[in-house]
Amino acid sequence: MTTTEIPRFVRADGPDKVTGSGRYTADLTLTGMLAAKFKYSGISHGRITRLDVTAAREMAGVLAVLTDADVPDVHYDPQIKDRTLFARDIVRFEGEIVAAVAALTPEIAEAAVAAIIVEYEELTPILDPEAAMDKSSPLVHEDWESYEAGSWLVRSGNTASFSSLERGDVDAGLAEADQIISSRYVADGSHAAPIEPRAVVAQWEGNKVTIWTSTQVPFDARAGVCETLQLPTNRVRVIVPHLGGGFGGKCGFHFEAHVAALARTAGRPVRLVFSREEEFTIPDRRREGIVVELTTGVRKDGSITARKANVVIDCGAYIADTAFFPQLAAMHAVGPYLVPNLMVESQIVYTNHQPSGSVRAPTAPQVCWALESHIDEVAKAINMDPVKFRLKNAVDTGMVGPLGQTYEEIGLRRCIQQATEAAGYGQELPENEAIGVAIGWWPSFASASGSYVKLDDDGAGQIITGAQECGTGAVMTLRQLAADELGMKPEDFEIIYQDTATGPYDMGATGSQTLLNNGRAVVEASQQIAEQLRELAADRLEAAPADIVLADGKAQVAGSPESAVPLSKLAAIAGSGKLLLGHGSGSPPVAPPIVGANCVGDQGMASWVGPQFSCHAVRLRLDPETGVTRVISVHADHDSGTIINPMGAHGQVEGAIIMGIGQALTEGTRYDETGKQMNTSLLEYKLQTAADSPSIHTQFVEVFTENAGPHGAKGLAEAPNIATAAAVANGLAKLIGSPMRQLPMTAERVWDTISEGGS
Repeated sequence: MTTTEIPRFVRADGPDKVTGSGRYTADLTLTGMLAAKFKYSGISHGRITRLDVTAAREMAGVLAVLTDADVPDVHYDPQIKDRTLFARDIVRFEGEIVAAVAALTPEIAEAAVAAIIVEYEELTPILDPEAAMDKSSPLVHEDWESYEAGSWLVRSGNTASFSSLERGDVDAGLAEADQIISSRYVADGSHAAPIEPRAVVAQWEGNKVTIWTSTQVPFDARAGVCETLQLPTNRVRVIVPHLGGGFGGKCGFHFEAHVAALARTAGRPVRLVFSREEEFTIPDRRREGIVVELTTGVRKDGSITARKANVVIDCGAYIADTAFFPQLAAMHAVGPYLVPNLMVESQIVYTNHQPSGSVRAPTAPQVCWALESHIDEVAKAINMDPVKFRLKNAVDTGMVGPLGQTYEEIGLRRCIQQATEAAGYGQELPENEAIGVAIGWWPSFASASGSYVKLDDDGAGQIITGAQECGTGAVMTLRQLAADELGMKPEDFEIIYQDTATGPYDMGATGSQTLLNNGRAVVEASQQIAEQLRELAADRLEAAPADIVLADGKAQVAGSPESAVPLSKLAAIAGSGKLLLGHGSGSPPVAPPIVGANCVGDQGMASWVGPQFSCHAVRLRLDPETGVTRVISVHADHDSGTIINPMGAHGQVEGAIIMGIGQALTEGTRYDETGKQMNTSLLEYKLQTAADSPSIHTQFVEVFTENAGPHGAKGLAEAPNIATAAAVANGLAKLIGSPMRQLPMTAERVWDTISEGGS
């Protein structure tokens, strides 16, 4: 099915958002509601020697003060149970929660937090992940071996998770090379930085709690509350009002249990709203810092003979959802290239930094930046044009990848050709301008997901789903799929979503998975209704159900438009005795097996369902006197399978590119020597704005992908974020004569590199 066959629509959540009438979590007000505030450690590493909340509990207007002693004795996190709701004996990063307060006003709650006495024996913070891997390093978690963890994890000391990918004989492959090039790159951590700060509201009614929260993953949030407060699932309901962006930073279980526990103790509803500084320093979903070392062997004709890689990821104080990051990062160190001999080792390491987590395309922009910078170095070493080098070595349809995956039809090479041609690559440019090119890839995350679809007796449709909308429009696109199956318009459908009490399970707005997985479920449910409608129409039109066509809000016999009967009339007939209801779960596709390769610490990331591919060609201008870089234009070509909603797809690419430019040039977390963040406001943490936006040109190479989503679609939201920083880096390298070794490539760092005559 092509994009022109699928109807466009106005987003159901659009009017509320653009007029300001939509309510977000922080807008909610309940009768008798209290304000919540947290007491944070304020230091990166220390042992609690005294914790006294007496003065806070005695303050007028304070209705609840909680510490570790007031909640169940539970360690949690999905892959390694390495943390508790409140600090217990040890604090491991500056944003660790020591106590929580609920009071009549935010001012009283703030005063109560200030009255809590905490004394520490300060411990030396462990801030360098490479040093933390040394056997002589102190441990962030002294009792790490006692933590419950997945049996597939390879752990030791401060290394929370280790993975390796091996194929062929890498030493022999390097021996065959005419040139061997080695590089080292260091990427700083950064933040998702959604404009809406986190907020949570909790209210108990009897023994059940309803939680309104700004989360991307309501079912995960519910599971976290149930686990940490020891509650059965049917006593916890999670609702997400409008969500003001997330970019992965609002994935996972965060502060819902803290607020629910406060509300239960106080006997009144409680609301928590973060300040901007808290939004930067407290949540356990920041983009991870990474060190990447690469060695590639290459022949004079440009063919790659081997690659060695070592990737070290800064986990921060707790594992959160990052245990699979090493294998994901390892795949990005391979890249979408044919590499016959391969050895990649990758590990995520505990430090006393803020915990890392699933920010848009985790590990990918940083490792892609390193690999694609390295690829340009390799091409330069053999005097080969870097675009020609990529075209020679990029994977293509029918090829077998380094881990044994045979690729279905893919459009990567067309992406490279189209993006570079449209950008004018190879043409003469003004002084201090250059075009950098980079390619990237990303998996489509297959998962279980469910939806109900029904038609009321007036013919109006409803989609009831557990899927979550974080601004991407993926949930809104479900209406297109239902409409296409039933011969209706997207506007004919209402969506009920973001409530764990109404919709079936969905993993949430994470992993670019909503359309891929829930879309299949909606199609399946809609097809069940279509079958019912054909049976009803067949009786009325004296035809076989197989001959009935649903189109333009009517059912008709194929080839006989005069026989049409409105769907609303059929729905009215059904309403008197037959319910037009469908349910779907859309069986997730299975990843290809690993063939001819060895994987240690395998977590299912070594072969990919419906891999997405991209090429970004970035034209930029450099002021060598200041190091200031300005991106002029970006040509982005993507293979994301069939594009269901073209307008939404273009918006996703444009937003991701702006985010990628920020990661390239301005966005990076700065720490002092004690591990405290130094740039915790939007004044100091430099996001890109509309004024910084370049001209963006997007093209889609539409390839129908059988083993993926509805109508051959793949994921989309994360892939466009991956190659931008790398393309900027390669443009800069042309202008300054050497690659940039640190990310972000700030004006200061660029100027230093120019001044030093390269790196």
